Amino acid sequence: MIRDDAMMGAIFGSDSAARVLLYLEAYGEGYGREIARTFEMPQSLVQRQLRKLEAAGLLVARDRGRIRIYQWDPRSRLVPALRELLRTGLQNLPEREREAYFRQRRRPRRSGKPL
Repeated sequence: MIRDDAMMGAIFGSDSAARVLLYLEAYGEGYGREIARTFEMPQSLVQRQLRKLEAAGLLVARDRGRIRIYQWDPRSRLVPALRELLRTGLQNLPEREREAYFRQRRRPRRSGKPL
């Protein structure tokens, strides 16, 4: 999957934690099913990582209907430094991997706009 998984996984304790954090840096927020689908990972593994990161004070969550959406905790003093490291990691990914995992359409196309 992501070529630098070994390094990022070593830094963050696991490949799944690294992927979840990279996803949140790329999109700003996300929920378990969406992240799991992006990386073709078990949803339970992603949700476990999200809960651990929330318990550590890096993420906050809010419920939108039946979906629990996670985003960075703006009160955490560690988040800015962590996000800088993740931005560097994202910038150094090969273009093919950035396209595959971090360029998903997040909103509907404007009506009438040509494909």
